Amino acid sequence: MKVLSIFIICIVAAAAAAWLMWQQFLNTSPSGSAEGFIYEVKPGKNLHQVARELENLGVVKGATWFLVMAKISGQSNGLKVGEYQLSRNLRPMEVLQIITSGKSVGRNFTIAEGLNLFEISAAFEEHGFGTRTEFWKTVHDRAFIKELLGENIFSLEGYLYPETYQITRYSDLRSIVRGMVERFLAVYRRSAEPLATKVKMSRHQVVTLASIIEKETGAPEERPVISSVFHNRLAKGMMLQTDPTVLYGKAVVEGHLSMNITRADLNRPTEYNTYTRTGLPPGPIASPGEAALVAAVQPVPSDYLYFVSRNNGTHIFSKDLASHTKAVNSFQVNAEARKGKSWRDLKKARAGVNLQKVAPNPPSSEKWVK
Repeated sequence: MKVLSIFIICIVAAAAAAWLMWQQFLNTSPSGSAEGFIYEVKPGKNLHQVARELENLGVVKGATWFLVMAKISGQSNGLKVGEYQLSRNLRPMEVLQIITSGKSVGRNFTIAEGLNLFEISAAFEEHGFGTRTEFWKTVHDRAFIKELLGENIFSLEGYLYPETYQITRYSDLRSIVRGMVERFLAVYRRSAEPLATKVKMSRHQVVTLASIIEKETGAPEERPVISSVFHNRLAKGMMLQTDPTVLYGKAVVEGHLSMNITRADLNRPTEYNTYTRTGLPPGPIASPGEAALVAAVQPVPSDYLYFVSRNNGTHIFSKDLASHTKAVNSFQVNAEARKGKSWRDLKKARAGVNLQKVAPNPPSSEKWVK
């Protein structure tokens, strides 16, 4: 009887010790450090592997205790793939709740005004969200485009609204693109749609013209004036003759972007070349922002038919060819006037954005050629 009593006491003592250890595990964190870090649960990992990794990282004090806790709480099968923000001052249950939440850390992905699908797809890959090929295929999926926009158009060029988005590394690509298009639709309906009917333009025409305005604008306040030039030329049946459309058509044919434009390119009869075709090109050439969309449907009244860059982000506008030719000679033919100057410098300074970091080699026109 005495031996049995001692045995029972030992069992009780062991259970009490285990209970104390369990409570200590549940209610204390490994460290007081609040310094955060990203922990990634990759596809194929199971909770046993994760528990061992968390123990090695000093996030939990005991992998076995962590697994027991997950079993008791019903979360042993709740592990979710993703990237999670952890720190060593979290209690075990808090850690478990985070890695089973599926709420991955969001990363900024910026589409700057004036970027096109070539650049956006490249940036998407460079940021580690997926391949540019996968992105390109998605934004050219005709059935998906029809679902999003209700139109039979060949790509989502111009419809991915320029903004900074929070994207996780494991976000569904279609959901990402859908969010960008939904943002465009919200802005368009609020700002441009009420005015589009007044100028008798379809949404696709508005976005197409807005994208050209965006590419030609160095100084934001000039957008409505540049818009007036294009509206005036369209009304007279004149070719738009805008370099960014030439560069875009060249990219479509060659499959990659180029910053260089030659006389041969100006004469190359692509469907986007506004030096060889009248009217608007078949679709947008970049993502226009809200100001460009509004400018496309609300040009200022003017008689201007031409504009030429002053090489500082602003333009000289002319009503006749003689005045335009004089301006071209002063600011474009004159090499000294162009030396070391570019509208891009002004645009970046005003926007506070380094476009080269968003995507390499953004194409845009340096001048207006008649």
